[in-house]
Amino acid sequence: MKHKELITAIAGKLDRSEAGVEKLLNAAVEVIKSRLADGQSVALQGLGMLEVKRKEERLSVHPMTRVRTIVPPKQVVNFKQSTAIKSKLKAIPRYE
Repeated sequence: MKHKELITAIAGKLDRSEAGVEKLLNAAVEVIKSRLADGQSVALQGLGMLEVKRKEERLSVHPMTRVRTIVPPKQVVNFKQSTAIKSKLKAIPRYE
């Protein structure tokens, strides 16, 4: 689902204008980004938790050339899904 599709879907559910929903969604995204930039986690009830994790420096080896390089440490955003999402995904039939 793209950003515009999400706005349209939310506006339809709440019976609100798309412009108002877009402002609200953009404000929510800005708050989430600023919290993550400060190193705080963000819990979205019924969806999951976003948190910043630090990845340590590591050694990487190119599989074909066997050239070794050091990957510097970095911070990444990690998403831990809620149990409600887990149970919904388990109910979806798999194609094997």
